[in-house]
Amino acid sequence: MLIRVPFPHEPQASEITPHRVWDKRRDLIRVAAASMALPFASGPANGQTGKATLKLAAVPGPYPTTDKPTSYRDVTTYNNFYEFGLDKSDPLENAQGLRTRPWSVEIAGEAEVTGRFTLEDILKPHALEERVYRFRCVEAWSRVVPWLGLPLGDLLKRFRPTSRAKFVEFTTLLDPRQMPGQRSGVLDWPYVEGLRIDEAVHPLSLLVVGLYGRWLPNQSGAPLRLIVPWKYGFKSIKSIVRIRFTERQPRTSWNQMAPDEYGFYANVNPAVDHPRWSQAKERRIGANFLAPRIDTLPFNGYAAEVAGLYRGLDLRRFY
Repeated sequence: MLIRVPFPHEPQASEITPHRVWDKRRDLIRVAAASMALPFASGPANGQTGKATLKLAAVPGPYPTTDKPTSYRDVTTYNNFYEFGLDKSDPLENAQGLRTRPWSVEIAGEAEVTGRFTLEDILKPHALEERVYRFRCVEAWSRVVPWLGLPLGDLLKRFRPTSRAKFVEFTTLLDPRQMPGQRSGVLDWPYVEGLRIDEAVHPLSLLVVGLYGRWLPNQSGAPLRLIVPWKYGFKSIKSIVRIRFTERQPRTSWNQMAPDEYGFYANVNPAVDHPRWSQAKERRIGANFLAPRIDTLPFNGYAAEVAGLYRGLDLRRFY
């Protein structure tokens, strides 16, 4: 199902600035609308001439929501993607040269099937789904996005993880020539994230290749990213090139950089404040800046589906 969406309004300026550079601000987000338009199913892939070998079509997935989707413009112009800069507008400005075709993903670790697989290898056996998910940043903003992707668990099962596989580690592309933010020391590159394997195979976890009926734009994590909707946004790693099954908990990027601020679990919990701001309220991107903030929901509103994963776990200690 292909969806075309108008661009109704401009995004708001950043509410919260990035970690370690929180004194850095810009007045306005510069929008280059022409650079946002990506090909539909029959068009060429990003960074590559010629015909795309994959078609982007999806069927409606489970977990419907009555929340109004955030506009395509707001979703694609207001991003955290530190590989391309620290401001919310930097990914749009700096990511357009990223080559996302050809693309491959290495499967490694505690699994019977390992090796390097092309994007076509990963996607072709699966039917893509469209799922409208709420998405909450660790800062004070949120959005509602129609993502296109495949259940992560369906993919992982193809590689037959062994009984030693307790976690899944994900790694982003490391290429400072294409990703200028990696020339900085704000993080120990490449970006790494991880999930417990029961979280990774949960039906809500989605491996995403598109949004709003289009291929993912570069600034949104093309060509392959993760969406874990009950966790803060930094868990949803972008531009994935490696998936590794591990017995031990992975050393993830933000948890290593600032463990007092960014826990491994990162479940949305309004009762646990970030050291520099409250998590109890949020504002939807694109909403009137003067509009009252809304209450943040435990597990981002997905408690009925995922709370059982953490039964008996102290969510204040394991934040």
